[in-house]
Amino acid sequence: MKEDRSRPEEEKKEPLYSELFSPTDFRYQVSDLFPYLSEEAYVKYKARVEAALALQLSKAGLCLPEAAEEIARASDAVSAEEVYAEEARIRHDIRALANVIRNKVSDEAKPFVHLTATSYDIVDTANSLRLKGALLSVVLPDLLKLESALIELTLKYSELPQIGRTHGQHAEPITVGFSFAYYVSRVGQRVEAIEKAVRGLSGKFAGAVGVYGPLSLIVKDPETFETELLSSLGLKSSEISTQIVQPEPITDLMHSIVSTFGVIANLARDMRHLQRTEIAEISEEFSGEQVGSSTMPQKRNPINFENVESMWKKFMPQMVTVYLDQVSEHQRDLTNSSSQRYLPELIVAFDYCVRRVTRTLWDEKTGRLKITVDQKMIQRNLALSADKIVSEPLYILLAVAGHPDAHESVRRLVQESIDNKKSFREIIRNDQELSKYYDKIPKEAWALIEDPIMYRGIADEKARKIANRWRARIVEISRSLSK
Repeated sequence: MKEDRSRPEEEKKEPLYSELFSPTDFRYQVSDLFPYLSEEAYVKYKARVEAALALQLSKAGLCLPEAAEEIARASDAVSAEEVYAEEARIRHDIRALANVIRNKVSDEAKPFVHLTATSYDIVDTANSLRLKGALLSVVLPDLLKLESALIELTLKYSELPQIGRTHGQHAEPITVGFSFAYYVSRVGQRVEAIEKAVRGLSGKFAGAVGVYGPLSLIVKDPETFETELLSSLGLKSSEISTQIVQPEPITDLMHSIVSTFGVIANLARDMRHLQRTEIAEISEEFSGEQVGSSTMPQKRNPINFENVESMWKKFMPQMVTVYLDQVSEHQRDLTNSSSQRYLPELIVAFDYCVRRVTRTLWDEKTGRLKITVDQKMIQRNLALSADKIVSEPLYILLAVAGHPDAHESVRRLVQESIDNKKSFREIIRNDQELSKYYDKIPKEAWALIEDPIMYRGIADEKARKIANRWRARIVEISRSLSK
């Protein structure tokens, strides 16, 4: 069932900064995720599971349809405020929810509220439901927008030469589009991993220790009851559970999210380094009123990409806690109860960063690319190493021509060029040892020595190939998300 993401204007409230602890609440929030990951949403999803239980009891002939419908309507009317008020009184969150629902229904319907359920039948099922809703309706579509921005950058700059860098040093030429295509592929594959993990989320309705004790008292086939109940919510049932659902589906989902966060942090770092004053190959937009420093008026800092990497540093370690939450004693302990409550914050922070990178790169409404690629600086940086980057193609061509120790001979001449501050290409033209092999090198290959910027393999073609493949793939994924 598609979620209603609309929020009436009168329901939107300004945050009370005096009552907030986490920057996620007021600085990094994503309002589109409120219907899934807020505390109000958490209660609503748990109430939704309670409603599904009542309707399934009716379907099994255990209560009248009128009673089930009454419970469903009452569940829909539950608010977090009243549930937490009841929890403060009795000190149990799920029994508080059941009590609030019971207080809204007739005596005839009261016996069937929460009947046969244990707390984590409700909690784990609700968590899977709301995470599924958040990822399919908000986060994955946002990732596809980022992927689209990267594709546009790849195609626009697929043929623009750029020096490649390894270990922070100039290596061999690539293209700007090729550098973006690398992230098109990485982000695309992570999108597929997240979607697969979302589809693998499961719920449970097997009772206190997972053996269907309560259900077996009143239905002939407890497993079918569970399957049908969960199916009505759009979930599959865990193959076997204890008091809690198997933790691996949530673990896999969070791993797919955190690993995607890492890809985005890597992109942010690359973009930040390319904005260094001495490199200056790209730049973020800087508005007329924007301030770069409280003391240096000239500063234009790469704040967007810096902040994204900073957010990744904060939330990436939370994955360790997710792994720790895989371990629970026997059929259940409570050591994952508090830690799991922070999963929504990780997802909100992640989606905030996805959106921030996307809007830094691209204006979705106009299709305008927002980062500036400085072609003069790219050409300048290429020229810094143009003389010596021919050493790799030269040694390969010499080896193919039969030189027995081409790499060492070329390395020696490069060092001579550095030590004597002479042109490497000038040196190789006059080297007697190498010149006897030159006639065996094809003219078209030798042209790369004369014009080293052309030595970039199939970077142009590969960039376009990756961009076009993922452009088609995101159309398929978008259709899948809408189902």
